[in-house]
Amino acid sequence: MSTTGSPPGRLGTGHILFLIVAAAAPLSAMVGTVPLAFAFGDGAGVPAAFLFAGVTLLCFSVGYAVSARRTGGSGGFYASVADGLGKPPAVAAGYVALLSYNCATIGLAGALGYFTQLVLAAHGLAVSWEWCAAVGLVLTAVLGYREIALSARVLALLMLGEIGVLAALDIAILARHGVHALPAASFSPHVAGGHGAGVSLMFAFVSFIGFESAALYGKEARDPRRSVPRATYAAVVLIAGFYALTSWLAVGAIGSGRVREVAGKEMGDLFFSLGDDFLGKAGGTGLQVLLCTSLFAATLALHSAANRYAQVLAEDGLLPGGLAVEHPRHRSPHRASLAQSALTAVVVGVFAVAGLDPYADLTTSMLGLGTLGIVALQALAALSVLGLRLRGGGGHWWRETLAPLLGFAGLAASVWLVVGNFDMLTGSPSQVIAALPWLLPLVALGGLAYAARLRAAHPTRYRRLGTGHLPSPAPAPTPALTGDRHA
Repeated sequence: MSTTGSPPGRLGTGHILFLIVAAAAPLSAMVGTVPLAFAFGDGAGVPAAFLFAGVTLLCFSVGYAVSARRTGGSGGFYASVADGLGKPPAVAAGYVALLSYNCATIGLAGALGYFTQLVLAAHGLAVSWEWCAAVGLVLTAVLGYREIALSARVLALLMLGEIGVLAALDIAILARHGVHALPAASFSPHVAGGHGAGVSLMFAFVSFIGFESAALYGKEARDPRRSVPRATYAAVVLIAGFYALTSWLAVGAIGSGRVREVAGKEMGDLFFSLGDDFLGKAGGTGLQVLLCTSLFAATLALHSAANRYAQVLAEDGLLPGGLAVEHPRHRSPHRASLAQSALTAVVVGVFAVAGLDPYADLTTSMLGLGTLGIVALQALAALSVLGLRLRGGGGHWWRETLAPLLGFAGLAASVWLVVGNFDMLTGSPSQVIAALPWLLPLVALGGLAYAARLRAAHPTRYRRLGTGHLPSPAPAPTPALTGDRHA
């Protein structure tokens, strides 16, 4: 897992920030998730749910930053859990992360094909969802093969357009309604904590998926111990602020007393209708086009995260070693990227050949499972910081105790909410899809069993698990350095 001979990292804080904000897909969350939260959650109280989720995840980030600094900002959940809870849980976390990020990527590829087909059809172009998804996957494969800085630059452009159109919508609502566009009712206790608040919190937490992936790019960052925590903090603040403000303005535009009813009727068309109303027909069309680019950006960002998990696990012998190889010029995990692209293409192809719906069957099941796995891993990572504090017997009371404890409590509640409402999250009554969450503990148990086997049969390999991300111990001081002439 050594990076000896590698060139200096090419990613700064801004690059990493675009990578992780793209994974959260702000426009996709607004169009796809917020109407569901309005309709099935606590209606006008949704902005408060986003704010609560943001504060909780900011607490999580404080503890996760401690782990990122210790692990060099590389290895993600695998390295964090290895550092705080030990090797067997780390192997389980690594395999669950690989499954979850791959599922999320596959689900987004289906959504990309589905929504691109609808947008093209709305403008008189008949292109099947399979071809739309195929073009997106080819572009993702090409960019994933090359250096990560290129993907970061592409994502920066896409994010500017995505956030820009939402900002334009926000400004237009404010310009028309003034202060009445920000109704105080959204943050009143009886609305924010009313019927359906748990469902709103579930949708709020799942809308942040991918923000923690900064801790996968340490090897490619110029100053990982500073840029990875900074990018994580900035991503939480930016995403939470944007989600809370935009959903709050949507409540103001529709009316706090009507938002649940209107969202239940409009569903996925809600923000397109707002775009037509406040930005004109061109603005509504822009929202449609940028939804497609948002889904592509999220697919690319999660693809990059998934193949870096594959590389990390391969470096430690938990996957075939060839997946760990870096491209000699691009310094990218190109083989892991190709493998991930092939897996996504095969799964999407199977769904297409079977004649299944790209959204109702593919996207909802894969993205739902991936989302649940990532939220569970976030909770485990928060717990690992507490484990580090217990093992070390010291540490800062806020960074290494209270903040991760608050983060763990909120994320554990989120896991419980997602499991309890998995059918609502996926939108499917299928018993097969309802049983998908069982894959996560099964994969985790498989990881624990494999770690136990390695400890018994290959103790040297076992001892190296997860250690390649930890900083080397400082060399013992020499007499010349200490000034002790008699040592």
